[in-house]
Amino acid sequence: MNILSQNTNRITFIIAFVLFAFNANAQEVQWLTWNEAAELAATDKKPKKVFIDIYTDWCGWCKKMDKDTFQNEEVAKYMSDNYYMVKLDGEGKETIEYKGKTFNFVPSGRNGYHEFAAALMQGKMSYPTTVFLDEEMNMLSPVPGYQKPKPFLDIAKYFGENIYKSKDWKEYTQSK
Repeated sequence: MNILSQNTNRITFIIAFVLFAFNANAQEVQWLTWNEAAELAATDKKPKKVFIDIYTDWCGWCKKMDKDTFQNEEVAKYMSDNYYMVKLDGEGKETIEYKGKTFNFVPSGRNGYHEFAAALMQGKMSYPTTVFLDEEMNMLSPVPGYQKPKPFLDIAKYFGENIYKSKDWKEYTQSK
């Protein structure tokens, strides 16, 4: 083997190692199904709040929020530590049980919609919409639209740290 070939192999190995090490340290969000999150909330001795990302496959802003916001290291760590994180397809076909009610897919127009997504978004079918639930699965608030990492983290902490119990949103944002 000549020197050029050896150097190329070393450089390739170093680049591969660095990329692997970088990815190994990156915080990944552990997405759950609705049923998995509901089971954890019911059985954990110290349950977390529930966060639901309502998306569709065709939604460009949903994909951007996945990439920019949910893969942000600080956001991913905070959310993983404080919430059960659920991905919910707003046009999904699975049956969902919530608070004694059954929600199904409703064929309508080109794609249709899921009744549970519609209920969580309070009938305003806008993607992405993120929804925060407390530890007992009661809705705290839907938040429509794309959110950048910093504003999203402010919202997540507002609910995750129970600030909403003592301050309204305006007061909280003015104190930051």
